[in-house]
Order: sequence, then structure tokens, then C-alpha cells
Amino acid sequence: MTDSESGEVALIVGGGPGISASCARLFTRDGMQVGIAARNPGKQALRDLADECGVRNYACDAADGDNVARLFESVTADLGAPRLVVHNIDGRMRDIFRKRITEADPALVREVLANSAYSAFLVAQQAATRMLALPPSAPDGNRGTILFTNASAAFKGYPRSGAFAMACQAKSGLAESMARELMPQGIHVAHVPIDAAIGWTQPDGTRAHRMAGTSQDDNMADPDRIAETYLHLHRQHRSTWAFEVVLRPWVENW
Repeated sequence: MTDSESGEVALIVGGGPGISASCARLFTRDGMQVGIAARNPGKQALRDLADECGVRNYACDAADGDNVARLFESVTADLGAPRLVVHNIDGRMRDIFRKRITEADPALVREVLANSAYSAFLVAQQAATRMLALPPSAPDGNRGTILFTNASAAFKGYPRSGAFAMACQAKSGLAESMARELMPQGIHVAHVPIDAAIGWTQPDGTRAHRMAGTSQDDNMADPDRIAETYLHLHRQHRSTWAFEVVLRPWVENW
């Protein structure tokens, strides 16, 4: 049996029209059954994915431990135990950006951390618990893959962006700790900071970002290409597992 015929289950937490949608399409084409979780599973992008490639949509507040536990129970009952879990929530909120440290609303800071790093912990804890109970797959001995989407703030604390820097760097630290703990037990953990505006395909066929405009000359990250990296990470041989892959367009100033 080939990997694409294995009937693997993938769970993407944080559903939308960008990275999550591209991952869902690619994973489905690769033969996986795919579940996507979002606070609002009825959003148009997710309904379209269900119609297009048969993904299962789930309601989940990933910052709530009981919600996350129920999500994994439901996905396992409906599709099977996931061997690929993608945490694709960065917790950004428009009202927290461009605020001096003296201006940031503490309640919003707490919410950003809950939606990003804390939700990453909750999702990863459930994923790891279930993967460790799975038998190693033949012939490579892998139990599963946990991927964390992150941003360039995982490395750089930009001015007037303290809350987001806290969230991203906490998520980075979680991923690194988990990788050291779980990779020797057969679970591949990878951290993927994306240093770019992400331009996804709009209804008119162009790729655009709400703040950066329309993509030109590959100046924005293409979510379809990001999804290819995620699938490659999942398929890597354990003798050469990558932990951290930073993605940025060729013209990005870093």
C-alpha cells in the first residue's frame, strides 16, 4: 500500500480560505480523509471545501480544553485517529497591533495568547496523546506528524507588537520542546514560520492579501506552495526529519 492509498486522517485546526484550504485540497488529493476545525464551520470557504473535496467541518474553540478534547473524539469517531495534525492559528487580532506597550489592552493580550500559544498547547497535547497510542506505521515506524504554522514574530519582536511577539515565541518554544520529547518516540514535530504576506486565490482568480494588495512576481507566499511543504514534512523519512522550515518569498527583506 502506498502512502496516498493509506487512508490516513489529517486534522487542520484553524480553518479559512488560505493555508488551511490549500492543505485540505492537497491532503485530500493525496488520499487522506481531512477534518477542519474552526469557531465558525459554516463560513463560506469551509462550505465550499466540503462541497469540493468532501472534507468534514467541525466547530471548535481551540482555546477551550473541553472543546479541543471533543474535537479529537469526534474526528476519531467519524474518520479515524489523525496521523497528521496542523495547528494553523496565530491568534492575531487587528486591535492588538500597532499599540505601544503602554497602550495595549491587557484583556486583548490575554486573548491573543489564549488563541495562539495556549490553543497550540491544547491541540498538541490531544494530538500527542492519541498518536502515542497508535502503532508505528510500516515500514518507517512513524506514529504521526504535528505541524505548527507561525510567523516571523517567532524570531523578531517588532515595535508596537509585543502581544503578537509573545504569542509567536511561546508557540515556537512549545514546538521545540515537543520535538525534543516526541521525535524519539516516533512523532515528527515541525515548526513553520512564514515570513510573508500570504496571498490566496480570490473569486476573480487573482491572489491577494487584504493589506498587501494583489500578488505580483511571486512577492507573496502562495498557500498552495505552503501546503506542499507541509505534505513534504509529513512524508519525510525519519532519518532526516526537519524541525524548522522558514518560508519567505524570494524578494522578502529579512
